[in-house]
Amino acid sequence: MSQKVRVRFAPSPTGPLHIGGVRTALFNYLFAKKHGGDFIIRIEDTDQSRYVEGAEDYIIEALNWLNMQADEGPVSGGNFGPYRQSERKGLYRNYADQLLNSGNAYYAFDTSEALDAHRKQHEEEGKTFIYNWHNRLKLDNSLALSETEVRAKLDAGEDYVIRFKTPQDETLPLTDMVRGTMQIDTNVLDDKVLFKSDGMPTYHLANIVDDHLMEISHVIRGEEWLPSLALHILLYRAFGWDAPQFAHLPLLMKPVGKGKLSKRDGDKMGFPVFPLEWKTAEGDTFSGYREDGYLPEAVLNMLAFLGWNPGTEQEIFSLAELTAAFELERVNKSGAKFDPEKTKWFQHHYLQEMDEGVLTAQFKKFLDEKGVSHSVDVSVIVPLLKERATFVQDLWEQGSFFFEAPSTYDEKASKKAFKEDTLELLQKVVELLNATEDFSATNISDNIKGWITSNEISFGKVMMPLRLALVGEMKGPDVFEIISILGKKEAVARVDAAVVFMA
Repeated sequence: MSQKVRVRFAPSPTGPLHIGGVRTALFNYLFAKKHGGDFIIRIEDTDQSRYVEGAEDYIIEALNWLNMQADEGPVSGGNFGPYRQSERKGLYRNYADQLLNSGNAYYAFDTSEALDAHRKQHEEEGKTFIYNWHNRLKLDNSLALSETEVRAKLDAGEDYVIRFKTPQDETLPLTDMVRGTMQIDTNVLDDKVLFKSDGMPTYHLANIVDDHLMEISHVIRGEEWLPSLALHILLYRAFGWDAPQFAHLPLLMKPVGKGKLSKRDGDKMGFPVFPLEWKTAEGDTFSGYREDGYLPEAVLNMLAFLGWNPGTEQEIFSLAELTAAFELERVNKSGAKFDPEKTKWFQHHYLQEMDEGVLTAQFKKFLDEKGVSHSVDVSVIVPLLKERATFVQDLWEQGSFFFEAPSTYDEKASKKAFKEDTLELLQKVVELLNATEDFSATNISDNIKGWITSNEISFGKVMMPLRLALVGEMKGPDVFEIISILGKKEAVARVDAAVVFMA
């Protein structure tokens, strides 16, 4: 690629960033880094009526959490700013005028009432109203009016929009890096609004002008923008500019059934569809991957496989490995089905890989937030529990018994484990524990197993009730590790409590 690769992720601050938007950001980021290029954040806030307070900060925080820092943007700055469209407002009128002067655009004064009446009339006739070549000379615009009439309307301050004049009777070739070559009949396109009399451009004009001025080389965006590709190519042509290369990413689909992944799917099936938690002005809270305990590495790895595959059996990729492997040509055309269970699979993997010191610190923080006071060494517990854990909070579910003595015993297991001679056997275990000086797991194991073997007792007759006495359920790591960590006083107290329970 001779031109420097420059890509942009251009979200609108109209609410929290959907996970599909994060996937778009990731593919832009990977493509830029793969080719030694720049990853740019641009906030597309031309529609001020839909602006939501805090949404821009949310977008930046989410990308930073996922380690996708922008090379240029509203926070990091850069040589092609401003990076908020609202701050570029003064630029766009000049470009709208260029299109008017070149005959590629025109003023339209049609009121919304008049357009509604046209739509209604077309519906009654079983047709669809499209504002384009076949009717524009019959409507209230500068193509149908004289120059004097147009000037009079403008001088009178009448509301207007500037529409693009779509060419007639042309077959327009389109090229997409994901979908290949396509073509479209320009006669089916409508004359889109590019600029409004309030001084604000529509998305179509602003995004083309900004991409050109920011020297964007590749536009990588969601499939929902594919219908706009023809207009955007025509706009580049009308300005006499070279168009960037385009790639339209497949939609993220529901885990079950058909259709696009929505917030409701997450609510219904119990998984987040936003990277971070989002609280609305009305007081509603939507869960986020970060607050639900997911690691950024797991979320990135999961997102990369939604619509892309490396062409190998490898599934675990660091961000650096994803960058090295990523090719737009390996992005699928068809929609990518979201799989919450696969996300948990990635999360489990990355939790196992996590530095145990960091994991221990996070678990300690969890215990503090839960108000659990304890004297046990958490750094010893974490390695014993983490294999069965997917999230930090799972360490509590797996090992709460280290911090709280059981108050009940699993009913089904109790019936199986607590027999007539169990009371006597557990009392003997207490004697052995009290007599043990070296309270290491190995030494406790040798003492108790030695006694079981020499007395020809079935291991299950001792080990099952012993585990129940210590844990309350048939779960947890090695029994002798549990005893050693609890310490002599606590372990004996728990076995004594089970003896009282059975008596």
